Amino acid sequence: MAGERLAVAHSSRDGVYVEFVGTASLPVQSLESRGSGIRLLNVRSFQDGDGDQVIATAYVPKGKRSYFLNKIKAYESEDDKRSGRPKNESLVTNLNDIRVAFLNDLWTDDPDLMPGIHPMFIEVWLSTEDQETVRAFRATMAKLGISEHPRSALIKFPERIVLLIHANHDDLVRLIDHSDHLAEFRSAREASTFFTELDNAEQTEWVKELLDRTEFEDSANVAVCILDSGVNAGHPLLTPITSLTDLHAFDPAWGVADHDGHGTGMAGIAGYGDLHLALVNSERLHVGHRLESAKILPPGGKNPPELYGHVTAQGIALAEMAAPNRKRVICMAVTDEETRDEGRPTSWSAELDQLTSGALDDHRRLVLVSGGNIGERAEWANYPASNLTKSVHDPGQSWNALTIGAYTTKVHIHSPDWDGHSPIASAGGLSPFSTTSLTWQSKWPVKPDVVFEGGNAALSPTGRADDVDDLKPLSTARNILVRHFMSFDGTSAATAEGANFAASIWARYPDLWPETLRALIVHSAEWTPAMRTQFLSSEAKGSYRQLLRVCGYGVPNFERATSCLTNRLTIVAQDELRPFARNEKGTIATGDLHFYRLPWPKEALSELGETPVEMRITLSYFVEPNPGERGWRERYSYASHGLRFTLNSPNESENEFHERINKEVRDKDFEGGDTSAPNEHWHLGQQRDKGSVHSDLWKGTAAELAASNLVAILPVTGWWKLRPHVGRWSKTARYALVVSIHSPSERVDIYTPVANQIATPIEINTSTKES
Repeated sequence: MAGERLAVAHSSRDGVYVEFVGTASLPVQSLESRGSGIRLLNVRSFQDGDGDQVIATAYVPKGKRSYFLNKIKAYESEDDKRSGRPKNESLVTNLNDIRVAFLNDLWTDDPDLMPGIHPMFIEVWLSTEDQETVRAFRATMAKLGISEHPRSALIKFPERIVLLIHANHDDLVRLIDHSDHLAEFRSAREASTFFTELDNAEQTEWVKELLDRTEFEDSANVAVCILDSGVNAGHPLLTPITSLTDLHAFDPAWGVADHDGHGTGMAGIAGYGDLHLALVNSERLHVGHRLESAKILPPGGKNPPELYGHVTAQGIALAEMAAPNRKRVICMAVTDEETRDEGRPTSWSAELDQLTSGALDDHRRLVLVSGGNIGERAEWANYPASNLTKSVHDPGQSWNALTIGAYTTKVHIHSPDWDGHSPIASAGGLSPFSTTSLTWQSKWPVKPDVVFEGGNAALSPTGRADDVDDLKPLSTARNILVRHFMSFDGTSAATAEGANFAASIWARYPDLWPETLRALIVHSAEWTPAMRTQFLSSEAKGSYRQLLRVCGYGVPNFERATSCLTNRLTIVAQDELRPFARNEKGTIATGDLHFYRLPWPKEALSELGETPVEMRITLSYFVEPNPGERGWRERYSYASHGLRFTLNSPNESENEFHERINKEVRDKDFEGGDTSAPNEHWHLGQQRDKGSVHSDLWKGTAAELAASNLVAILPVTGWWKLRPHVGRWSKTARYALVVSIHSPSERVDIYTPVANQIATPIEINTSTKES
């Protein structure tokens, strides 16, 4: 460590909290001296331009502040007798900085979860095993006016005791100034049952607190339309975002009220996301969309299966007639679990495809539908094997709808009623409730498309699967005279979360097409490490089939999805082409081809040379269905058309690329597949070419990407071409294209040298296209 460094700190009662910053080789254990009362509290890793780094926080008693200065002096003046090297060399040469530790340094959880001005429940980890220390800490809390969780129970670990407090940002700062035994702060892993077990009067207070810090967009022109059992719009959390004029029923005799509770459960999450997270987060909340309800389930009995598609269409029509100018995310978690079509189109799924495609009225729609649940508890115990064989329910096989599966981060069981139980899925793993398309023939679409939080289940010590509220998201309850909150799980909760996600993006960017919203959601999704461990046996393309058909494209990320619209290293295009045209022979042949010249500056990328980079491409469009039985036997008879994307190879010039693509699609009926070479750059290859949304990850060097800068959009044969007598062959087709690049290494700044050479951000409807 060059030069003299001084540590300045706030005084606590008997010592200071000090932070040490160094390289990954810093011997952090040497920072602790139990005999001197110096305790190592926590160690965190991060990366910067100098590589892997660590931050270690320690408590140093008064009178011991010279301990580390003496080590530095010994390094400068003394040699180790055994090695002959300077004393404390490993410590001093790998130490970059010593500084005061503030709240940010004791907060070891996600920074976004740190409390603000509003108090929230916080885990305090004390560096002790002594009960007397705990009593003294509680006395300090009482003097500072900081309360403990009313049901807090001490959790004991070796050298640590954890308790739960209710505190805001300033409270935690004051604790640092007045306590000697803090090791770290974390956001409380409070379960939903904390809220569901409150009496209704207390639940009412929590509702009021959330409403007080929520801003509603009075002029919101985006809505989530919930097709379900109705919604209780009188719930105080739903009243600000639901109007009585937006409540409809397929049969007026049913009434619009929620007779079951499922629709109101969907509404709470569609409006606010997981209410548990909204309640424990003290920050202000903005809700920029509204809710609509179309009741499609009768109060008694069931709709006839042959009417499922008709009832769904009429529910959507009722909402559209009442507010025709709204942008609408249609959200449906109603499925037919008794049918097992294994990916084949049905009248219901085809009706969704027709509604989304705008085939009848030229109005495209964004529809989110649940994949359906594994409802039998015995099957949960066979997790994840049961998920691999349980098929997505009808109408989740819809090509155009965004089909939602479930994953989970819910792994903490708090209730003493479930002592000895363990969560079935690990954090980030597929939910035990989620169905998949692994058993389907490869020609059918990949379903689910993406996954959102759907909750977890638990195993008893005897291996029995149990339904545990601790492991579920939280939502609004139907009967507010009894309770305001209820637990809510499965692909229903996940679909409602997805609708909230989509509506939040649309409220920010109202010019997006439904196809583009679907593209952004898929483009932002990633597989969690737990999913890769569960379902990816190798990095071979064939191994990705199971991961893709079980988890879809993974978990969408809101920040990634929205940054695609502002980041200069992303292109978002909304366009249309004519897939087919009549040629000089009078037959129907391939029509338009679109070429995009990616705007990344070749020079900037070339200078980065062998730096690893990744490019993701997502293409989204809607097909017009032709669901007759012929569509199940002939490969191209169900979808009106298909589109594919492909990339030029690093050694292929622009002219060569144009000539090759033109030849391949003009000389034969192009059937898709990756025409770019070399194919090893792509994660999925031809496996991405299913359904009507395609996404893949390209990996290579910056120099290779500089040379692979052309994307082609190609039509694929469909019934518009094969059945010319129907008269659809001349129709145009819309699509959305999203392309983004980044470097997986945090040590490399790819953004600055590339973005600085791009004159203007790339905006919607702006592209370098040739046809």
